[in-house]
Amino acid sequence: MNRKLLRSVREYKRESFLTPVLVCLEVLMEVLIPLLMAKIIDVGIMEGDMAYIIKMGLLLIVMAMLALAFGAKAGQLGAIASSGYAKNLRHDIFYKIQDFSFGNIDHFSTSSLVTRLTTDITNVQMAYMMTIRMLARAPIMIILSWIMTMTINVKVAMIFLVAIPVLGFALIFIAKTAHKYFVQVFDEYDVLNNTVQENVNAARVVKAYVREDHEIEKFHGISGIVFRLFTKAEKIVAFNNPVMMLVMYSVIILIVLMGGKDIVVGTMEAGELTSVLVYALQILSSLMIVSFVFVLNMIAGASTDRIAEVLDEVPEMQNKPDAVMEAPNGDIDFENVDFSYSGEGGALSLKKVNLHIKSGQTVGIIGGTGSAKSTLVQLIPRLYDATRGCVKVGGVDVRDYNLEALRDQVSMVLQKNVLFTGTIYDNIRWGDENASDEEVQRVCKLAQADGFIQE
Repeated sequence: MNRKLLRSVREYKRESFLTPVLVCLEVLMEVLIPLLMAKIIDVGIMEGDMAYIIKMGLLLIVMAMLALAFGAKAGQLGAIASSGYAKNLRHDIFYKIQDFSFGNIDHFSTSSLVTRLTTDITNVQMAYMMTIRMLARAPIMIILSWIMTMTINVKVAMIFLVAIPVLGFALIFIAKTAHKYFVQVFDEYDVLNNTVQENVNAARVVKAYVREDHEIEKFHGISGIVFRLFTKAEKIVAFNNPVMMLVMYSVIILIVLMGGKDIVVGTMEAGELTSVLVYALQILSSLMIVSFVFVLNMIAGASTDRIAEVLDEVPEMQNKPDAVMEAPNGDIDFENVDFSYSGEGGALSLKKVNLHIKSGQTVGIIGGTGSAKSTLVQLIPRLYDATRGCVKVGGVDVRDYNLEALRDQVSMVLQKNVLFTGTIYDNIRWGDENASDEEVQRVCKLAQADGFIQE
């Protein structure tokens, strides 16, 4: 997990810490249970001591109930920690985006930001939950089970020292081979979301020009790419289970062969062999869990990098420490302004613009589609920064203003309006959340929307 992202755990540190602690206690109970089973078989059953069997049986039930309680609580706290972590990540990314200029948003694209806020964070959430629960459980289970096996039969325990490294190298190789495909998949997800977004936003245009077939073909194309990349990655990851099964059953066969001989010569009891087999299954199932979590973290690794890119992005527009809070008047001046959406060296949308508008003047800017009329206006409230030259409001360079103060004093009515979730009343109060009912009605009349709303 990226350290920067882990800062978003914040108030859920307690749950994140307690989850692996409770998992450790659950594992301890599970490891002691086979030992008690061996004693019940070798001492209680073999010697016919019913009192001993009942006493150890009750202890076995108590330990099983404790394991259940620890496991249930760990699951609950793990869910709270991972869900809270995801909630904080969404909060941090959303608030970061609020500081982005249009240039920053153009760098990522809207569809990509949506994917990072949804699919990528869900991947990270799942990986985090599995890490604090399963990845904490598996190593402890492996170590304690191996120690218990050592106390029973050293020779059998040595088998695991060979099996574990072999399995580890195989899993790492599989993970590294599949990782590159998962990285590519999430980039293609951005393109897929963008295709859907365009199709939905321009649904009327698509239908008016009878381009449904073209849009369906375009969607199937990018959807097919996502399918093929995921298939490649999953085919590689699918080798996890066969490799695990091969190692698991090879180890069990060796344990049965060696343990059977030791029982014949009297150096090992039947109950001890049963316990060793249980420990072997615990060790190997823990390795399976490690491989599963490893795959999840591999997928989440690609998502983590994409989320970190957003959090690491530096907003192009920053408030100066001594930023101007009030515009002296409504004068607007463009002085030798050049502007390119690609920054320095890019194709210029505006070139050597010199324009001076006095406060109170009404000016019309006329031009064909794509002649940069909107671009010119967007430089006034500093939605974009001029590439060269400067734009002034009230005789002050817009870069010297506090952004919120500047945009509060420069109003824009956009050609394409967007209605936000809520009522007409809520949308009108976007300009002033403290506006009274009378003020809302007055602006409706000024905009000649009053009759439409009343109807």
